Amino acid sequence: MTPRSQEYVTSPKSHFLRLPCYKMRRRVDEAAGSERTEKKPTKGKKAVEARARSSWKVWLKWMFLALCVLYVVTPFLLRLFPGIVQHLVYSHAILYFVDLSRPADLGLNHTVNMYLTSEEGVTLGVWHTVPENKWKEAQGKGLDWYEESLGDGSPVFIYLHGNTNNRAAPHRIAVANILSSLGYHAVVMDYRGFGDSTGEPTEPGLTTDALYLYHWVRERSKGSPLIIWGHSLGTGVSTNTAVKLQEQGNPADGVILEGAFKTGKVPPGYPHPFTWYYWKFPYIQYFFQDRLKNNKFTFPSDENVQKMRMPLLILHSKDDHVVPYQIAEELYSMAKSTMKSDDRVKLVLFDASHGYLHNGLYRDPALPGIIREFVDSII
Repeated sequence: MTPRSQEYVTSPKSHFLRLPCYKMRRRVDEAAGSERTEKKPTKGKKAVEARARSSWKVWLKWMFLALCVLYVVTPFLLRLFPGIVQHLVYSHAILYFVDLSRPADLGLNHTVNMYLTSEEGVTLGVWHTVPENKWKEAQGKGLDWYEESLGDGSPVFIYLHGNTNNRAAPHRIAVANILSSLGYHAVVMDYRGFGDSTGEPTEPGLTTDALYLYHWVRERSKGSPLIIWGHSLGTGVSTNTAVKLQEQGNPADGVILEGAFKTGKVPPGYPHPFTWYYWKFPYIQYFFQDRLKNNKFTFPSDENVQKMRMPLLILHSKDDHVVPYQIAEELYSMAKSTMKSDDRVKLVLFDASHGYLHNGLYRDPALPGIIREFVDSII
């Protein structure tokens, strides 16, 4: 009995002792399996991240390669396709979407839109804004009334704008409003190829357009002071036109150059005024300037100001990011030495703290007074 009883007692006891060990092994196995299950997604996530990093590296390599090819090829494209230079310099295809035949929609409710033909196949879109004091009288009037008003004795300005966009650009409208508020007429033209004007822009073509408009206005202004105001690209057109008119014995009464440039050498550290669209491509000056000459794009303002004999006012902002103000100082020195007069040549520089850059001089509260003083010196 004793041995069997001992066996009986021992067996349950041994079974009882083994049971926890089995459960412990089972729990350990489950925990290990759980860790393996948790590790699998982690490895998968790392693989996805690695593939993503690899894709970005490949994409960056291709992008860098494309930029290198563009860096090398662009100058040669300019040489092979000179028409590209013409479009990039004039940028006449960049449009300001507005109905140019309706200047009143832009707040110019004392302005008429008209079209003039400068030569066969070239039609120019032109706005004529009368002095502000004629605002009420101008309502409902037609072209004949506006033409006749040019001979009322008030000074007349022909405004020749810069490249890109058209006569509806905000800073151009602002200039027309300033002139109107001073009691002056403002005649603003879109060169051939700009705005709703027909044709393609070239330097001789733009000069022809300006000459035609000048003679058209002069015939109707009946001896009123007639002043040419050029901005940016328009300064080159203005000096070309002024020299031609002087040679014809029909000079303008005065010229204003705002943001003037020249196509020769510029001060060290400054970009060429017509390479602002480009990076510093290898040999860009050779390729680009050579194309400018082949496109008959010279606008030699530095040579022109040494020939001009009419009163000249040069305006420039010191923070101009397109054309450095040192160009204005250089043109001023050239014109002053030629005319040998402080009264007939004036330079006004606007402090960089105002932030006017290349197109913002119209915002300066002193500008109307500067223009009036210049006009008074002519009359």
